[in-house]
Amino acid sequence: MILSNVLVSIAATLATVNGAPFNISTTRAPFTNGTQSLNGTQPLNGTQPFNGTHEFEKRGGQTCAFPSNDGLVAITPGSSNGGWAMSPNQQCTGGSYCPYACPSGKLMAQWDKSATSYSYPSSMNGGLYCNNDGTVSKPMQNKDYCVDGEGTLKAQNSAGSDVAFCQTVLPGNEAMLIPTNVGQGSDEDLAVPGPDYWDGTAAHYYVNPPGVSTDDACTWGTKDKSQGNWAPYVAGANMDNSGNTYVKIGWNPKYVEDFSGQTPNFGIKVTCDNSGDCDGLDCEINPKQGANKASGSSSGNQEGAAYCIVTAKNKASAKVEVFSA
Repeated sequence: MILSNVLVSIAATLATVNGAPFNISTTRAPFTNGTQSLNGTQPLNGTQPFNGTHEFEKRGGQTCAFPSNDGLVAITPGSSNGGWAMSPNQQCTGGSYCPYACPSGKLMAQWDKSATSYSYPSSMNGGLYCNNDGTVSKPMQNKDYCVDGEGTLKAQNSAGSDVAFCQTVLPGNEAMLIPTNVGQGSDEDLAVPGPDYWDGTAAHYYVNPPGVSTDDACTWGTKDKSQGNWAPYVAGANMDNSGNTYVKIGWNPKYVEDFSGQTPNFGIKVTCDNSGDCDGLDCEINPKQGANKASGSSSGNQEGAAYCIVTAKNKASAKVEVFSA
């Protein structure tokens, strides 16, 4: 799998919170068990689905151009990927699936219909299909490009500068390419998949230091800077069939490994407007308490990285708050 030789999972084992088993990982990590197909998706406001094959401007040869006028978020449009949610040096070529990024709070709603489980190489087959003639096709013609998430999670920025939350691409190459910029003193929706989303997977985010732009943060990066794949913290969420949203925050294993003992100048915590709606509080990572530590009644450590989990019950809302430390 592309990048799999360096992508590190928090855990491949199961934990249990309030009787609900879920898998904690920075890569795949469905937090609840079960694999179901996408059903009953909601349309993306302001866009219309297209049927069959839709023609866009060709880039030449057997490559497909990004649909730049359809409300999607272009990823490094000046690079070889041309806006697709793929590595900057990777083209969208004929005979392949090309993932794309949706606006904050929404999820990609197109993928290879035969890719029903998390297994390589089919787990790479997210997005639109690039035909050999340079046109693209929607695998599921009755679905829009994007679907609303469950709407139960926001990122809140209480730090001194903008904060980049970078979502991983799945189905796709699982790199942290999908940007959400959270302005100082503001909040933004984070996409939460429901139980019917692709293979029951959760959404995963890399939480970068305040002041690092999404352009610099939402890319693989290198280990000389604590951003991108080496961002200090990770977060993830999904909802189960009972309407419980599982929110996990944790230290990034790559940061723990390569920045051993170093503490960031910011922390993260999970909050709820009504504490009675949430189990697992107080779930917090405050670097003033030391490196690679997390607090909360549902905290733990897997593959060398500390984490904690909150369960927001009955479709209650939660926030992942970033604060200065």
